[in-house]
Amino acid sequence: MGSYLNPGNKGFCESLNSAIYVDKSGLIEKTNTLINTRQKFVCVSRPRRFGKSMAADMLAAYYGRNDDSSNLFDNLIISESQSYKTHLNQYDVIKINMQEFLSVTRSMDEMLSMLKRYLVFDLTECFTQVHFRDKDNLIQVMKDIFAGTGHSFIILIDEWDCFFREYQQNTSAQ
Repeated sequence: MGSYLNPGNKGFCESLNSAIYVDKSGLIEKTNTLINTRQKFVCVSRPRRFGKSMAADMLAAYYGRNDDSSNLFDNLIISESQSYKTHLNQYDVIKINMQEFLSVTRSMDEMLSMLKRYLVFDLTECFTQVHFRDKDNLIQVMKDIFAGTGHSFIILIDEWDCFFREYQQNTSAQ
């Protein structure tokens, strides 16, 4: 798939291969209970270096429809959950690392413009069978994809707090 759409399970596979991996797949069961509810918007907030990026990689590997990830999860805590197979690799995942965009732009407006362009590019390249009403409008592109395919999106935003570090004195940017 694209750079941001269905990024696959490589990042999580690297975590599993690491000597210091700790099974945090219980987070998936909690997240599964929120899918298709009004509480579906979740913010995982932890101190720096506490595994938020690894958790995002894990969620991308579990939910993303690009790869069969059962071999990665079959021996983890989540595999004991009733919801395990129900949601495994059933969604289109958009995974964004906000720091990547912020580090190559000079303003919030420029960063958001770049983010929208890159996401629209990935989405329209992947969903060529969908008729898009407005390829310049990210939200409309996602609505058109859902209308044309019935595919729901899981959106993972990593390093969402970088704005607060980089723009400490700029409350409007935050």
